[in-house]
Amino acid sequence: MSQRTKQLTRRNFLLTLGAGGAATAAAIVATKAPSTQSIPANDKRATRGYQSSEHVNNYYRTAKV
Repeated sequence: MSQRTKQLTRRNFLLTLGAGGAATAAAIVATKAPSTQSIPANDKRATRGYQSSEHVNNYYRTAKV
């Protein structure tokens, strides 16, 4: 086998290996579809949101320039 044939074979192997890895990563990302389930109304984390408390107001007061 000539030197050129060995190099091309090695290049093709590495190219295939890289393409296979990219395809595998794309397949994994595609299977992790976002959940379409809605959050129940009684879930406290869904309705809590931002709340101004005394320690937050103290931070804003002390952070003024």
